[in-house]
Amino acid sequence: MLFTPLHDRVLVRRIEGDEKTTGGLIIPDNAKEKPQEGEVVSVGAGAKDEAGARIAMDVKAGDKILFGKWSGSEMKIDGEELLIMKESDILGIMA
Repeated sequence: MLFTPLHDRVLVRRIEGDEKTTGGLIIPDNAKEKPQEGEVVSVGAGAKDEAGARIAMDVKAGDKILFGKWSGSEMKIDGEELLIMKESDILGIMA
């Protein structure tokens, strides 16, 4: 894939959650919520401050992250559904 987000934007692949409850019940597709967990695919170079210097990004490709429920814009790249969002929409990096 040859796509690099601009500025402080991040390209994210959702990580699908479990399809069963802890009790073993299968959750149908129409009842599932979209996961709020993802993997960073690529990042932009970072925003610029008022002096024109780059502000380094805190995330990098391969990081597992949590993001807000309504964060990002869905897009399809090479047939894969991905999200593009600002770095500020990311709530944290999972260890």
